[in-house]
Amino acid sequence: MSTLREKLEQSPDFLVGVELVSTRGTVGEPRAAKTVVFARDLAGNPRIDWVSITDNAGGNPTLAAPALGGPLRDAGREVVIHLSCKDFNRNGLESEAWRLAGEGFRNLLVLTGDYAGAGIGGGAKPVFDIDSVGLLSVLGRMNAGLDVTRATARQPARLEPTQFFPGAAVTNFKLHENEVIPQLLKMERKIAAGARFLINQIGYDARKSHELIAWMQRRGHGAVPLIGNAYVLTPGVARLFRTQRIPGVVISDELAAVCARHESSPDKGRAFFLELAARQVAIYRGLGYRGAYLGGVHQAADVERVLEIERGFAPGDWRQFAREFRYSRPGEFFVFAEDPATGLADPTRLHPDYEASLRTRPATRNVTFSYRFSKFTHGLMFTPGKGLWNLGAKLCASAKDPMQGPPLMHPVEHLGKSLMFGCKDCGDCSLPDIAFLCPESSCAKNQRNGPCGGTRDGKCEVDDFECIWARAYDRLKHEGREEELLAHTPVIQDQNLRGTSSWANTWLGRDHLAKKIPAPLPGAK
Repeated sequence: MSTLREKLEQSPDFLVGVELVSTRGTVGEPRAAKTVVFARDLAGNPRIDWVSITDNAGGNPTLAAPALGGPLRDAGREVVIHLSCKDFNRNGLESEAWRLAGEGFRNLLVLTGDYAGAGIGGGAKPVFDIDSVGLLSVLGRMNAGLDVTRATARQPARLEPTQFFPGAAVTNFKLHENEVIPQLLKMERKIAAGARFLINQIGYDARKSHELIAWMQRRGHGAVPLIGNAYVLTPGVARLFRTQRIPGVVISDELAAVCARHESSPDKGRAFFLELAARQVAIYRGLGYRGAYLGGVHQAADVERVLEIERGFAPGDWRQFAREFRYSRPGEFFVFAEDPATGLADPTRLHPDYEASLRTRPATRNVTFSYRFSKFTHGLMFTPGKGLWNLGAKLCASAKDPMQGPPLMHPVEHLGKSLMFGCKDCGDCSLPDIAFLCPESSCAKNQRNGPCGGTRDGKCEVDDFECIWARAYDRLKHEGREEELLAHTPVIQDQNLRGTSSWANTWLGRDHLAKKIPAPLPGAK
């Protein structure tokens, strides 16, 4: 049988994947019996191209994905293992990647992950040592043959290349411009870091689905396979999504009313929701997506019914479905103008409001005096070869403790940055990467390579404040530099520098700014 990579890169077929949500306990637990039966049924369905297995979905502890994936792999089916950054640090993630490689799992969906949920004894401590971009960079280095040469080694040491086929998630189902554009820019960083396919987040707006693929084509990423997420709703799930307790997933008032209306039917809306998912699959096929990713299904009969309904549609039916499948929220941001003939995006024209904002570039409340002062001071101190750069480097290099710099420098640095930014003294500062906003003090997930997908109307999914990446976008857009939002090298923070002077580390080339992470080699598998 063809691998998922071969199907996505060589076959013109529209592919179908199904999400399998792991459960808590062993495979012998009664609660897992239905999941095991579902997995077995999926393994025997020739219409399913791959099965995708979650990694502690919602931040809650469950059986590790390979335990469910093993029988599917042994049956010759393609399996995608979700690998997220919430529960392991970089060493744990590397170890897990080696284990997956050793057990024959090559397809990975790389995620930053949901914030940690409840475990034994209460809430678990989240990790987020690196994020999805950082993890993709790590996997790219492993695929190229990880260089483990130590400074004391006489001969270079490079490990055997792995054969991972990594993918990533993307969402543009957001309300505000300063959420949507950073998500699209981060998607491009994921591709640059090695993502070979993309799956979009749950969403129910055909125009937004079209905007995503139109953006990719406009920006030169049209060759990257894009998979559309079709999540089968129920009235109960719709109510859960309405609470926004599932990060990044939103149900509009209009769609909520539709779900409530069908709940009163004899089958609680089951037939309606299965057909709605089938129509969404047809829309993805018509828009040129490479496949559909079915979620919210827990028995093989529902999967088969969705696919059966979709096969029964006429080739052009998706256009009318797309006109009807428009459950956006009032005031929602769109990149492109609407095509009145289709109700979808017009990739040749930006949305008039967005286009006008690019001309005027108004200063929002996020463009503060503190930002302007920080930018000026940073340019004065940390522009290589200019201003105070040479003096700072000389003083730190000759200091008794080069990690701290001259006496009193580090205390003064930490005091000033604590007052202005809530500095946590990480020693590997990302302030200049995020328009002088601190990811350690102001981001629950310490995101250094762009926003996670969990923002709620511009606010952090964990704490009730505006996402730092939305604020950073506003600052750079005002200056005409929003394209530079994620132009920095993928950041993998060096924890060995914690408690040392970030000023000294920048002047002496010890921080992430001096460590260029190699991009995946062309053709690396």
